[in-house]
Amino acid sequence: MHYHTPASFDEAAALAASATGITRFLAGGTDVLVQLRADIVTPDTLIDIKHIAGVHDIIQMPNGGWQIGIAVTGAEMTEHPALAAAWPGVVEAMDLVGSTQIQGRATLTGNLCNGSPAADSVPAMVAADASVSVCGPKGAHKVAVLDIPTAPGRTSLAKGEMVTAINLPAREPGGGDAYLRFIPRTEMDIAVVGCGVNLRVDGGKITHARVSLGAVAPTVLLVGEAADAIIGSTLDDAALDRLAAAASAACNPIDDKRGTIEFRIHVAGVLARRTAKIAYDRAIAAGE
Repeated sequence: MHYHTPASFDEAAALAASATGITRFLAGGTDVLVQLRADIVTPDTLIDIKHIAGVHDIIQMPNGGWQIGIAVTGAEMTEHPALAAAWPGVVEAMDLVGSTQIQGRATLTGNLCNGSPAADSVPAMVAADASVSVCGPKGAHKVAVLDIPTAPGRTSLAKGEMVTAINLPAREPGGGDAYLRFIPRTEMDIAVVGCGVNLRVDGGKITHARVSLGAVAPTVLLVGEAADAIIGSTLDDAALDRLAAAASAACNPIDDKRGTIEFRIHVAGVLARRTAKIAYDRAIAAGE
């Protein structure tokens, strides 16, 4: 195994582009090191990006948006009051990843790039309309978080490309988001279903919404029909019924030991209702 500690993103991307065999980037290491120790994946090239300037920073941009470094841990996000106030759903989703010890290492970027359909932070980021900054042989550009996972364990990142930051938009007045998941145990388990909702209200009426689902398809889903079901409403019972039906209809899950297809479809509707209520209450409170 070749181990590298590049000093810049350009250097890291160049190393990845020229590497042969299996290449992995190391930030928190909560996926890579577990896979290595279990002989699931043994990288030929391991690129440690923790020493690159800015990877540990959480920055509010001049436009009010947020830039989160790729080595920022879940614990650091939780302990950042302004970020948690602006995007509580995203922060809470990341806070569900693993134990207290894992929280001290795990990162949003790793959770995304591992490519798991059940990743907790990804539906929350998709609902938030987050993007990632990417550098590589074709230069620097941004990609929607929604477009990064392409299949279980796979991403759209080409050889030599790497994520350099997570970008969250500015929180507009009257906005709120939330994330909920269902797991068989009380904590430290993989989501059977996850749901992220981000919405904006004006005068109590929902004017914008994004609804996402995790663990019910090969990749995270952005469910436009579910958002349309509540836009223009005050989230009354009829709107919630439409939301739940649209969320369930969008599912394409599998049967496994954690849940049947029928169960996941049902839970998706239930979680969409509950998550939307939390996001709506937060949006109302933000607009007061």
